[in-house]
Amino acid sequence: MSTPVSQRDIFVPVMLLLVATAWLVLFLWEQSPYNHYILHGPAAHHGSHHHGLTPQATSLYLLGWTLMCVAMMLPTSLPLIQIFRRITCSYKNRSQLVALLIGGYLAVWLSFGIVAHLGQWLIAQGFQSTDWLADRRWLIGPALLLAAGAFQFSELKYRCLDKCRTPLSFVIGYWRGRNERRQSLLLGMHHGLYCLGCCWALMLLMFAVGTGGVFWMLILGALMAAEKNLAWGRSLAMPLGVILLIWGSSLLANRLLFVS
Repeated sequence: MSTPVSQRDIFVPVMLLLVATAWLVLFLWEQSPYNHYILHGPAAHHGSHHHGLTPQATSLYLLGWTLMCVAMMLPTSLPLIQIFRRITCSYKNRSQLVALLIGGYLAVWLSFGIVAHLGQWLIAQGFQSTDWLADRRWLIGPALLLAAGAFQFSELKYRCLDKCRTPLSFVIGYWRGRNERRQSLLLGMHHGLYCLGCCWALMLLMFAVGTGGVFWMLILGALMAAEKNLAWGRSLAMPLGVILLIWGSSLLANRLLFVS
């Protein structure tokens, strides 16, 4: 009986150490000359000439994105991972199953990062195509803020958020115990898809108005963790949406007044 207790006692500190290490690496990376690979807003424009779809740039971007997902998104899923560990406590390969669960979850977010990276590159290319668009590059930040704010009021946001807020029923609904490796991976991917469904707009804020720094990552990570795991977290969605809409509108209005 001592082995499961020992494993349980070790697991949480190991996960917290992994998350803390990801935050530390991101912080150190932000201080380096290569910070434009993790800073996606205007704060990174000084290094934008390094960006592109070259193998080196893409690899560094995806490494940074993976670290962000470990630091920001993995903590929001710890309740589900703990429940899954308890359900699979009788399996000799439980550690492998947990690893597959986490791998499937992160794979969804990594796929989203690839799409976001490609989208950022295409948008940058489009805005550089004419002088008229280049002069209006500033629209990207307010547009992302307004889109993220509006999404906070959508039915999809709440449907996915409710799934994420009930980890026990989620695991029971998707775990059958047969073909356990495949089921573990698919469980992680299903959870990742619902997590993506409720948090993608907030993650995209890192591409707006310089909110790609580690400080803003901490704020966004804390907000998403509160939304998903605290008893009153669901009530955060609408006030946060209002703040984002006001923020985006004020940036848009200030810029239009400045231009006029």
